[in-house]
Amino acid sequence: MAFTHLHLHTEYSLLDGACRIEPLLDAAVAMGQTSVAVTDHGVMYGAIDFYKAAKARGINPIIGCECYVSARSRHDKQHALDSERYHLVLLCKNNVGYQNLIAMVSKAWTEGFYVKPRIDRELLEKHHEGLIALSGCLMGEVPRALARGDYEQAKQTVLWYKSLFGEDYYIEIQNHGLREQLEIMGGLVSLSKETGVKLVATNDVHYVKKEDAQVQRVLICIQTNHVLGEDTGLEFESEEFYLKSEDEMRQAFPGLPDAVSITGEIAAKCHVEFEFGKTKLPHFEVPDGEDHFEYFKRKCYEGLYRKIDNPSAEYTDRLEYELEIINRMGYVDYYLIVHDFIRFAKSKKIPVGPGRGSGAGSLAAFCIGITGINPIKSNLLFERFLTPESVSMPDFDVDFCYVRRQEVIDYVIGKYGTDHVAQIVTFGTLAARAAVRHVGRALGMAYGNVDTVAKLIPNELKITIDKALQKNPELRRLYDTNEEVKTLLDLSRRVEGMPRHASTHAAGVVITRDPVASYVPLAVNDDAAVTQFTMTALEELGLLKMDFLGLRTLTVLDEVNCCFRINVTDNVIININVCVDLNDILLAKLLACYVLDDSYNILYIFF
Repeated sequence: MAFTHLHLHTEYSLLDGACRIEPLLDAAVAMGQTSVAVTDHGVMYGAIDFYKAAKARGINPIIGCECYVSARSRHDKQHALDSERYHLVLLCKNNVGYQNLIAMVSKAWTEGFYVKPRIDRELLEKHHEGLIALSGCLMGEVPRALARGDYEQAKQTVLWYKSLFGEDYYIEIQNHGLREQLEIMGGLVSLSKETGVKLVATNDVHYVKKEDAQVQRVLICIQTNHVLGEDTGLEFESEEFYLKSEDEMRQAFPGLPDAVSITGEIAAKCHVEFEFGKTKLPHFEVPDGEDHFEYFKRKCYEGLYRKIDNPSAEYTDRLEYELEIINRMGYVDYYLIVHDFIRFAKSKKIPVGPGRGSGAGSLAAFCIGITGINPIKSNLLFERFLTPESVSMPDFDVDFCYVRRQEVIDYVIGKYGTDHVAQIVTFGTLAARAAVRHVGRALGMAYGNVDTVAKLIPNELKITIDKALQKNPELRRLYDTNEEVKTLLDLSRRVEGMPRHASTHAAGVVITRDPVASYVPLAVNDDAAVTQFTMTALEELGLLKMDFLGLRTLTVLDEVNCCFRINVTDNVIININVCVDLNDILLAKLLACYVLDDSYNILYIFF
């Protein structure tokens, strides 16, 4: 059977893996490989992007993770005893395996995090179904036991995993030319013969081409704040951690051809299918068990007659049209969910924006109270927001007071459950200037020289180093005449755009019918649970993603109201949600308000 890479780290093994997903898969296609696995360190950040890119190229994507297994329980967190952890590669055979893997990866973060996200044997016993396990690299439990000369412990470990995974457990062998790997190779072969567990040959892929080894070393230096040549404790002693061809793998294991071929057998077992485009809305509790659509329709008509005196047929026909589309598309609960948390905000006097974006074109949204703009009066089109041909979920942009936004999120968490609501991950990337500065530091270049080059990159949105070289003649001149600058920029281009760190999206929140961790893996950032998939991936998976946007302008307007009530006259309140004639220029000028401090300096101006 054809060889398949089963141990591979993409750019989402942050500042460690140097494999960009698309070039990686292009290289696999060029070598005739028909399947590839993704096994990033302790995370599944890139699983959806990897899956889609592989499918687009006719490659079978194998979804996996190189997990950290705690030496004791994942709940034990004592430095002297629990700083040791073992690597274990887990691959999904099917969607049951995917569910079990995301459950373990999530709990590794939410329950087991100690230096790294850790699983343990308890989780493996509970969630092993549908998974294939490989014994790991030199940092695996079996290789570590052999390295310290404890063959019996290595054997007992193999037998424990075999009892759990059966024929889906494999002893992993690697050969990157490292002395430690060659020293334990005989022990691994003996364990295979003695226990009946098959050997599988892998290459611990961290970069696509052999010449990319330097890029990976630079990433490690950026991660550890070291300079090339210093001991980071993480650098590789060879340049063999690249995407090898089948012939190269067979040359690396001349006496073990079956271990190379067995990768194809494993790949043939693995078929995970993601479902895209099917909406999975959380359950909304309608009072008294009323039909959801009838309740929604009633609330819309109540709002219509409350806001519009004797609405004409133009209004009722438009509302009926929108209601029919919303119901047919399955978005009734979406409207009800958004209306519910906006209703809560207003009930607590939390400033809420009157509505912007394409959602302002929905009369149903105006009637039920999601927006404050009459779309008919303002000649706004519903079709910009939703049509029967829409392939993605509609998306209301809702602004809240910056200071009190968290109160609304807390309400949503309380209503749907802590495990049904999570914030969304986002990634900081190495933009052009940042890439130059970080790479320059990793190369040990003088700060002044690096700073000079970085400042020659125009401070423009979406600028790249290639664009900068075209735009700035001085930068181009330095690149062409100064070998140090050329090396700096060439390396910077190769890391430019790579994710540097994971953080929490400023506004994105996902709400799910079942616990979030049953759909996507979770991580922890700033003590809060975040999805490991970005908002784009969540939308593609059909999950409800809401933007709880914090807008300082609303906070300022709310503070202005307080100033007027206290300092100007009693009980004067400016209602920013009351529509005025926007064509009345004189009125607009009269609405210009200034808030001054004690020295008569202007603090706020609003119109």
